[in-house]
Amino acid sequence: MQHRIALIEDDPIIGEALSERLDFEGFTCDWFRDGKSARRGLGQRRYSVIVSDINLPDIGGEQLFRELLAGNRAIAPVIFITGYGAIDQAVRLLKLGAQDYVTKPFNVGELIAKIRGLCERLQPAANINARLGISTSMRHIEGLLPRLAASRSAVLISGESGVGKEEVARALHRAGDPEGKTPFIAVNCGAIPENLVESELFGHDKGAFTGADRDRRGVFEQADGGTLFLDEIGEMPPSMQVKLLRAIQDRAVVHVGGATPHQVDIRLICATHNDLKAMVEQGRFREDLYYRIHVIHLQVPPLRERQEDILWLAARLLDARTGRGEARRTLTPDAERALTRYPWPGNVRELQHCLERASVLSLTPALSAESLFGADGGVPADAETLRQPLSEHLQDCERAYIRRALAECDGRIADTAALLGISRKNLWEKMRKLDMAEG
Repeated sequence: MQHRIALIEDDPIIGEALSERLDFEGFTCDWFRDGKSARRGLGQRRYSVIVSDINLPDIGGEQLFRELLAGNRAIAPVIFITGYGAIDQAVRLLKLGAQDYVTKPFNVGELIAKIRGLCERLQPAANINARLGISTSMRHIEGLLPRLAASRSAVLISGESGVGKEEVARALHRAGDPEGKTPFIAVNCGAIPENLVESELFGHDKGAFTGADRDRRGVFEQADGGTLFLDEIGEMPPSMQVKLLRAIQDRAVVHVGGATPHQVDIRLICATHNDLKAMVEQGRFREDLYYRIHVIHLQVPPLRERQEDILWLAARLLDARTGRGEARRTLTPDAERALTRYPWPGNVRELQHCLERASVLSLTPALSAESLFGADGGVPADAETLRQPLSEHLQDCERAYIRRALAECDGRIADTAALLGISRKNLWEKMRKLDMAEG
């Protein structure tokens, strides 16, 4: 896809040069010469990246950025252009959630490289048709859903706890019913007390047992015409497995305490984190039931094996919180690096809880690695970390430490240098080597 860049620059020489260079590089560039026109334009179109001068003749770049943040809607990554004397303001904007900044005079080629890198990294977010993920494995599963939706064959979804098996099931249901006219009923088989499983699945008649003061439909009947999702099917008590098999075969259920069969038309989707085949061999799961629910098998890989999905999922989860009326949150570059390096033993569920906790506790709109994972930044001392070259790891550590020092000193270079025990000149040299400043 062709990325559209918003350039906000009042200097006619810089603006014209950047606009022409962006067009030459294959981007579509909208050049705004003041803050008011940029405000209107940003409200009318979506952009991949925003490049803005901090000093504008009417509305300052910082004021415009704060207005965008206050709008509680997703905005493109912002790179600010600033002069040497406004470095503290640029650092303050990084703390608010800006992606990066460059100082005048800057190298145009390096700025283009920054823009291109952001576009490549944000390419997944532009794929608005994706529902499950942008990794090869999840796109493969999503590509199968239209064909599966045309069939009423039973589907078994397997994968570790927290990988998103229910979301796959819901996506399959939507593929067969895009208008949402039929029910989707989800039941966790492991969460139902054993003495209530039969009533929960098949329903009961009034007076069937103590407390049954009225007739009640089970989940099979509730899902009639739609989809029944039986999560953690491996936790189904052995005594119920034969009754479940009968209901699936006959497409009919009999209430507890009743005698009349009730016909049902359902799409059956089951899920498990267990190895059902091994359970069959161990005599813990009925072989005939296994083959009845194992007509089509979808294996959802763990999040650590589909790293491309991590930032895509994080963006969707944060957007969902914003859509519920909560304050808009973004991720700093160090937070994004930490998210992709963490092994996520709890998979998508752990990622969701991590972002929720940080969103509630963070005092700034931009979530840092420390706000997500604590002082260690979420970098595990295991083989995942050791895949990074030592030089890159040391640079990341030094970059993160300097950013923390800058934040501690509110961006004041002299105070930051004193805190770090180095001269201002050495600090500037380090920041340039670490791609934290240009000039």
